[in-house]
Amino acid sequence: MSPAWPEGFLWGVSTSAYQIEGATAADGRGPSIWDEWAKVPGRMRDGETGDPASGHYLRWREDVALLRELGARAYRFSIAWPRVLPLGRGPVNAAGLEFYDRLTDALCEAGIVPIACLYHWDLPQALQKEGGWPARDIAGRFADYAAISAARLADRIPFWATFNEPGLFTMFGHLTGGHPPGLKRTDAYLAAMHHVNLAHGGATRAILAVRSDARVGCVHNVQPVRPGSDAPADAEAAGMLGELWNRALPDAQLLGHYPDRIAALMEPWIRGGDLAAIRAPAAWIGVNHYSPVYAKHDPSLPFACAFTDAPRDGTPATPINWRIEPGAFRDTLTDVHARYRLPVVVTENGYGAEEDGTTLEDAGRIAFHEAYIGAMREARAQGADIRGYLAWTLLDNLEWSGGRRVRFGLVRVEPDTQERRKKASFAWFARLFRAAPEG
Repeated sequence: MSPAWPEGFLWGVSTSAYQIEGATAADGRGPSIWDEWAKVPGRMRDGETGDPASGHYLRWREDVALLRELGARAYRFSIAWPRVLPLGRGPVNAAGLEFYDRLTDALCEAGIVPIACLYHWDLPQALQKEGGWPARDIAGRFADYAAISAARLADRIPFWATFNEPGLFTMFGHLTGGHPPGLKRTDAYLAAMHHVNLAHGGATRAILAVRSDARVGCVHNVQPVRPGSDAPADAEAAGMLGELWNRALPDAQLLGHYPDRIAALMEPWIRGGDLAAIRAPAAWIGVNHYSPVYAKHDPSLPFACAFTDAPRDGTPATPINWRIEPGAFRDTLTDVHARYRLPVVVTENGYGAEEDGTTLEDAGRIAFHEAYIGAMREARAQGADIRGYLAWTLLDNLEWSGGRRVRFGLVRVEPDTQERRKKASFAWFARLFRAAPEG
């Protein structure tokens, strides 16, 4: 492919339901695991919860108008499972589906390609009580939910993602305990990974049964894992963490096997036919990338590896101390394409900062995106088949347990009033998007 941006390139932005919607008890929505998590004091910065987040459930028309003004060609949003199925299964909440129906219609009317993600971490709490992702039955529940969503929306939504960052939510929720459900159990973690993979396969086939030409994929966080020192033990830890963090989910989904270091560990959860069921037809792979991560050897922990701080070597970083390395982004994109031989869509890439309300000038964010888009151009020149770039994110939002102080948005959302105020980066992206070739 030409290194220039091709016609039909998916320029746009991404969001997620729990981080922007708010209205967590409105119109029949059931509680999610994050709603339950936020009830415990100390778990969420500043005592934040999923309400009001960015108020998108009530202000979605205003947000679609912002997308139109931005010139976005595509918009990745997530569907909240507990809004569609309050118990995770059983009766459908008509009001929940109607919300996404109206949103989809508005995006299509604005000429914006909708990209729907079925799961951005908000598992219905009712299913968590039944065992959550470590319970094998959940794979079938997820496929049912996918079928319901596709039956209502797939006539207008061409692109679907089953999961957002399954490697992250399985690890942080079941191994390190920093996200809900807060488990620190190796067996739960490995089981959750396998059952998420089974759910991906089942959901992919459920969507394709509704719309045979749907372009279904999965969004993975892919970040180079580097050793924290020159010690051989740290190099081994980085290798292990790299397989868990970057490859355990996509390798099973796209190559039909688990990575070498963990293949034997997965055997207790694999039944006959599972790997074939997981390897469903894939049209694309989503890549979320922010910065490299670092690992150290720690024999007291499962897998003898742990995250560690990056070296202080003068490499620039964002205000939240994420290293700025466009070259790592370029190499990640070329490596992902070479390994999986699928079109790549960058589904998240962004710049976080604790911004006050006195200025909307965010030159650091603009410089970050300019550098990373340049690195993406280099990856395309090297042969990586990259079909889109979706910046994280449209609106300042709830950054999970980090609360609302850390802002990634192109649009500032005032915490008290929910007023939207466009930052300088919004205008920068609008110029970029409108100058790109039309599809």
